[in-house]
Amino acid sequence: MRKIVHIDMDAFYASVEQRDDPGLRGRPVIVGGAGPRSVVTAASYEARPYGVRSAMPSVRAARLCPDAVFVPPDFARYRAVSQQVRAIFARYTPLIEPLSLDEAHLDVTEHRAGLPSATAVAEAIRSAIREELQLTASAGVAPNKFLAKLASDANKPDGICVVRPERIDAFLLPLPVARLPGVGRVMQTKLEALGISDVASLRAWRREDLEARFGRWGGRLYELAWGIDERPVQPDRPRKSISAEDTLPEDLPAEALPPHIGRMADKTWRSAQKVGARGRTVVLKLKTADFRILTRRATQAQPPASAEALARAAIELLARVEDTGEERYRLVGVGLSQLERTDEATAPTSEQRTLFE
Repeated sequence: MRKIVHIDMDAFYASVEQRDDPGLRGRPVIVGGAGPRSVVTAASYEARPYGVRSAMPSVRAARLCPDAVFVPPDFARYRAVSQQVRAIFARYTPLIEPLSLDEAHLDVTEHRAGLPSATAVAEAIRSAIREELQLTASAGVAPNKFLAKLASDANKPDGICVVRPERIDAFLLPLPVARLPGVGRVMQTKLEALGISDVASLRAWRREDLEARFGRWGGRLYELAWGIDERPVQPDRPRKSISAEDTLPEDLPAEALPPHIGRMADKTWRSAQKVGARGRTVVLKLKTADFRILTRRATQAQPPASAEALARAAIELLARVEDTGEERYRLVGVGLSQLERTDEATAPTSEQRTLFE
C-alpha cells in the first residue's frame, strides 16, 4: 500500500506578497489586475470571507471587498519560491509530482529521512517550509493521490489531515459529490436528480448502472466513491498541452460563445503562466448538444502574447466550425500545445524541463 502526501501551499501567491511586504500582512490582498477586464489570480485568507475567489472578475472583487489591496502577479518570483519548496520536498523523496507551482504529490512509501511514518514526513516538510521560507502549507496523507488531495483541503490553512486505510469510509462517505474531481455544476445537478448528493449515496449505485448512464465516467465515479485510485506518483510526467473547458449552464448557439471562449482562454493563460509555459498551437474544443466533440486548431508563427490574444485566436477558430445556424453547444474549451518555456522564466525547474524536453 502506498503512502502519499499532498502538499498545498496556503494562498501561495498572496502569501508570498504578504511575506515580502510587511505592509500587506493582515490585510485583504488580491493578486491580479484592477482593470475592468482583469480577473483575480489569487486572494489572501483575509479577502476570502468577503466572497473573493480566484478567476472572479476584479471589478466584482473590488465591490465585495472595498478595502482590498490589488497587487500585480509576479510569476518569476513565485516560480523561484516554488523551487525552494521543491528543494525541501527532495530532501525526503525523489518521487515528486508537481501539479502547479503551489501543490504537489509525494510518494513517501520509502523515504530518505528515517522518520517513523508518512505523517511525520508531512509534518517535517510543513515545519521546514514555515521555518525556512516563512510560509505555511497544508498537507493530506492517505493511501492514494485522490484521497491525499481531498485531505489537504480538510484543515486549511496551515493544517494536516491523515486518512488511514481503516478511516477511509469515515472520511469519504459524508462528503458532497461536488468535492469529487470532475464533478462540476452540471454533473452535480445530474447526480442530484438521481438522488445522489453525497459519496454515501453514490456508493449505493452499481458500477454497471453508473456506466450505463455516464459511460466511462460512470466507472470512474464508482471508483472514487470507493476511494480507489491506482495512479502512481509520476515525477517525470511530460506535459504536452494546457487547457481549460467548461460545461455551459444551457446549450447556446455559436454566436453566443465568444464570451465563454474568452473566459476559458483566460483560465488557460493563467495556467500557462503558473508553469512558465507558452504554446504556438491554439486549440478550440466544442461539444454539441448531442455530445459530438469538435476541435479546431491553428499553429501561429509566434505564441499568443496575452490572454486577450489567446482569446482572439480561439474565437477566430470558431469561424472554421461548420454550423447550420441551428446547432447548439453545451461545452467550450481552449487549449495551448507545442509548449515552450517563456523567456522571462529563470533556469527551469525539473517540472519545467519535463514540459519541454
